[in-house]
Amino acid sequence: MAENLKVQSLGHQEMGSVQIEHPFIETVRMFATNYAAVAGLVVLVIITAVSFVGPLLYTVDPWEMVWAPFSPPGAKGFLLGTDYLGRDLMAQIIHGGRATIAVGCAAALLSVLIGITFGALSGFYRGWVEEILMRITEFFQVLPTLLFSMVLVALFGASLQMITFAIGIVSWTGVARVTRAEFLKIRELEFVTASRSGGAKDPSLIFRVILPNALPPIVVQAALLVGFAILFEAGLSFLGLSDPNVMSWGAMMGNNRPFILQHAFMIMYPGLAIFITVLSISLVGDGLNDALNPKLRKR
Repeated sequence: MAENLKVQSLGHQEMGSVQIEHPFIETVRMFATNYAAVAGLVVLVIITAVSFVGPLLYTVDPWEMVWAPFSPPGAKGFLLGTDYLGRDLMAQIIHGGRATIAVGCAAALLSVLIGITFGALSGFYRGWVEEILMRITEFFQVLPTLLFSMVLVALFGASLQMITFAIGIVSWTGVARVTRAEFLKIRELEFVTASRSGGAKDPSLIFRVILPNALPPIVVQAALLVGFAILFEAGLSFLGLSDPNVMSWGAMMGNNRPFILQHAFMIMYPGLAIFITVLSISLVGDGLNDALNPKLRKR
C-alpha cells in the first residue's frame, strides 16, 4: 500500500511538473526542435557579428581605392576583388552589413509600432474608431509601396533615416490587421471582462492585459518584416535611391549596376549576402510561428 501511494505521489508530481512548465521554456524547447530555424538563427547571429565586429578586425576602409578597378576575386590578396573604383569588396561587404541590418530592424520596428497602434485601437474600441482606422489601413494597403517610397525618398532626400521611414510607413498594414484580429478575439475573454469589472482603465486593458496575450503572431510578423525591409532597401538602392555617404549591400548593387554584364561578381556578392540574410530571417520566423502557435506544435 505504501509503495502504491509513493508511486501515485510521484506520478502526481511528474504531472504537476509538466503542467506548470513555463510558456517561455516551452516555446524555446519547441523552437530548438526546428533544426532549420536553429540553423537560420546561427547564420543570422554570425552575419550580425561579422557586420558589427568585423570592421574592428578587417580594418580596410571600404571607401579607399586600394588597387586597380575591376580586379577579379583573389587578385593581389583581395579575396572578393575590387569594384569599378578599385575599392575592396570584402571591406564593403563587412561594413555594408551594419547599415543594411540597421535599416531592416529600424524599419520593422517603425512598422510594428504603427501597426500595433492602429490594430489595437480599432480592435478594442470598435465602432467609428475601427471604421476610420481600417479605412486608413486599406488606403495604405492598396498604395503601390515601391512607387510611394520612391516618391518620398526623391522628395525628401535619400538619407538613411528617410529610407528607413519610407520603408516603415508602407509596410505596417499586415501588423495592423493581425493585431486587430487578436484584439477582437481576446477582448471578449473572461479575464479581460474580470479586469474591466475590477476597475481597470482602457490603457491598462490595452497594454497590460490584452496586448501581452496578442504578442505571439505580432512577433512572427515583426521578424518577417525585417527581411522584407532589407529587400526593400536593396531595391531602392539598386534603383539609385540610396544614401551616397553610407555603405550598404543595396548601395553596392546600385553602384555596380552598370557593370553587371561585364563584371557580375560585383553584384553577386552583395546579392548573395542579402539572400542568405533574408533566408535566415525567414527560417527564424517560421520557427517562431511553429513555437508560438499552439495549433502547430503537434505537427
